[in-house]
Amino acid sequence: MKAIVVTDRAAGAAGMTLVERPDPDAARFASLSGASYGDVVVEVHASGFTGDELEWPSTWIDRLGRDRTPSIPGHELAGVVSALGYGTTGLSVGQRVFGLTDWTRDGTLAEYVVVEARNLAPLPGDIDFTVGAGVTMAGLTAWQGLFDHGRLQAGQSVLVHGAAGVVGSMATQLAREAGAYVIGTGRAAGRQTALDFGAHEFVDLQNDSLADIGGVDLVFDVLGGDIQKRSADLVRAGGTLVTVTGPPEARPAHGLAIDFVVVSDRTQLGEIAQRVRDGRVRPNIGTVATLNNAVAAFNPTKRRKGKTVIRVRP
Repeated sequence: MKAIVVTDRAAGAAGMTLVERPDPDAARFASLSGASYGDVVVEVHASGFTGDELEWPSTWIDRLGRDRTPSIPGHELAGVVSALGYGTTGLSVGQRVFGLTDWTRDGTLAEYVVVEARNLAPLPGDIDFTVGAGVTMAGLTAWQGLFDHGRLQAGQSVLVHGAAGVVGSMATQLAREAGAYVIGTGRAAGRQTALDFGAHEFVDLQNDSLADIGGVDLVFDVLGGDIQKRSADLVRAGGTLVTVTGPPEARPAHGLAIDFVVVSDRTQLGEIAQRVRDGRVRPNIGTVATLNNAVAAFNPTKRRKGKTVIRVRP
């Protein structure tokens, strides 16, 4: 099978290479002697990639600290189940699925991937594979940040940093759909995009003052640094600052600060898929490229907007 691999951590995306790798051995995979209980083989139709995953230790070493290169990056996928591991239940061969793969296993920038069945959800037939791959990471990150960790309720206010970005635009849509008042932030050029995705108002981080916002119930942070520190002061008593940038550098005086790592969740994926079908949310997809052109797509000569999705099969 064709796959993108990385071997040099210092090279970043420029070190990606398209190579031939062995297909998963479906016959052995389905046998007792070759069983990886709970796994399935997925024929990948579309794959997403998060730019900073090449900085994650899990891309380069396994859970025991052993080198796992050359490794296949990418952890977001939509595709079709092509084989079941011995004893695997809950999915069937030929079923359309989407979800996230384990961080320390080979990923989805390949024609096939082996993934735990529990990390996948059915993908309705009226959702394109590109959309399925494009909504997975952003949708789960936004959902878990807003509702699992942020406990967002209707009538509350939320400050969404990077509201024109891939994750921020999804958080904006889900928060507004849940009945919250959404204040988006970002560069001036992202104002209209953030408003189009549902922000009630927008703050230009380069020219406007965060302090003018007043208090909010929840801060959804994808930026960290000084922006996060200044945002902590805006959280009302009992509110929360939620971040995906690592341990919080600042904490609200009378609230919580929580960092988290997104996990795949079949029930949440189902909720997100239903909202996509209903037209209540849409992924922020920018470039769609083939696997043959993936390396160039991940090394653009100019700044691109939206998620880059690799269409592995037509």
